[in-house]
Amino acid sequence: MKQGAYLVRQVRAAEEAAMTIMPEGELMQAAARGLLEQCLLALRERGGVLETRVLALIGTGNNGGDTLWAATGLLNQGAIVTAVSMGGQMHAAGSAAFVAAGGTVVLATDANPQEFLTGVALVLDGIVGIGGSGALREPAVTWSRAIALADAWVIAVDVPSGVDADTGAVADRQRAVTADATVTFGCLKPGLLVEPGKSMAGSIAVVDIGLSDYLPTPDVQVMGLADAAAWVSPPIGPDYKYSRGVASIAAGSSQYRGAAFLSTSAARAGTAGMVRLLDREDGVAPAVVDHFWDVVLADQVADPKVTAWGVGPGLGTDEAAVNVLCQVLQEPCPVVIDADALRLMADPTARPRQVLGQRVSDGLVTIMTPHEGEFRGLGYSSHMLSTNRIDAARRAAADLGVIMVLKGPGTIITGPWGVTYADTQGGPELGTAGSGDVLTGFMTALLARAHVAGILRHDGASQNPLTIDIATQVAAVGVAIHGVAGRLAARDGRPVTGQDLALALPAAVAFVREQ
Repeated sequence: MKQGAYLVRQVRAAEEAAMTIMPEGELMQAAARGLLEQCLLALRERGGVLETRVLALIGTGNNGGDTLWAATGLLNQGAIVTAVSMGGQMHAAGSAAFVAAGGTVVLATDANPQEFLTGVALVLDGIVGIGGSGALREPAVTWSRAIALADAWVIAVDVPSGVDADTGAVADRQRAVTADATVTFGCLKPGLLVEPGKSMAGSIAVVDIGLSDYLPTPDVQVMGLADAAAWVSPPIGPDYKYSRGVASIAAGSSQYRGAAFLSTSAARAGTAGMVRLLDREDGVAPAVVDHFWDVVLADQVADPKVTAWGVGPGLGTDEAAVNVLCQVLQEPCPVVIDADALRLMADPTARPRQVLGQRVSDGLVTIMTPHEGEFRGLGYSSHMLSTNRIDAARRAAADLGVIMVLKGPGTIITGPWGVTYADTQGGPELGTAGSGDVLTGFMTALLARAHVAGILRHDGASQNPLTIDIATQVAAVGVAIHGVAGRLAARDGRPVTGQDLALALPAAVAFVREQ
């Protein structure tokens, strides 16, 4: 199956194309077989299938049909399955097969949810599928609230009911299904990868139903670890420090000393040949170099050997910080902007924004890495984030002429045009102080290496061979490996700090190289 997430209209077009070739009903049967397999796995992990009670919530569309056919398979495996009809006409063939196999059908309005959920091990959410929009209505609301309180494993069919498949938007969490797992058909959908849909989908299994040959370019790409490995490959024979790039960091201050340590430590793991740290004469940079002996102190921003800059973590927001940011933005190499540097960008009339505008006009690569609060500080509303997080990131990238890395569960990485990625590697352990500082340093080093590789590959013919699309891909690699580092740091249930993330990056790189 192709990596990436597809809009509902893309999925529908692929389904229509596939159905002209496949036997009638085969698409639904393929979906049902995949759903049944995942249900059996879930039940076996929880004690077995035979005589185990299952509840299937059934809507009127094909999503309900998929669920009914899978429920029929569970009956044939010895489970005790009740189908709860939300009202209207259920899928005719699926309903007939379910009843013929010994299944029981009840109307949602005629049944007490608490009574029917007692002793149930598995609930299938087949209320609405990828075509649904808006909040659930009664009687589905009553049942969705009841299953949220029940001691049962909940599997959503294709997408949790009440979650917009394209955007991940949820009109009302109290009128939507929160699943432990989602079995989605044919391909990923964007709404399963970004908040709030991501947290309501649980773990995700994609079932191959034969759509791959009919799917176009995905609306949102997913960075696979095998693809990421190429960007962190080990050095080869002709390599030396400058051939692998020079990453330069402007971070930390007397108030936020740790930011310099975290960003620099992470940059050292980013496979560049050298890491520099700007000395702001506040005692921070020498302390970092005393700890990391391979890091080079830089007494000024300008240096033709530098192939990427990272600026902002713990920088401060005073005039001295403004001057540093503006100097960095004037350098002819990729720049990653985070934390305090983002705050200095908030005022569209301020000097940093004017320098950024010139930088964008010159075609230079710039990456911004805001979390939601910093994103709002750039002038984008909470409403934009809650209704369509992907489009919000795309709009900001286009407005500012930058690659936008909108951090959070399901981090969005998008350029001002073209390629968009959603991260699937990062988990909640990344929500810790210093996590963003680590990402900035690591991403800067990856860009430093990618930029110098482009210069060497083009034999010096271009001053900026790193295109926006390639830089967006590199940023997605950085986010993905940062997520792997989080998982490694959290192994065995350990609490995770920013320092743990930085220390886990070398192991994360090694893990990705093995993919």
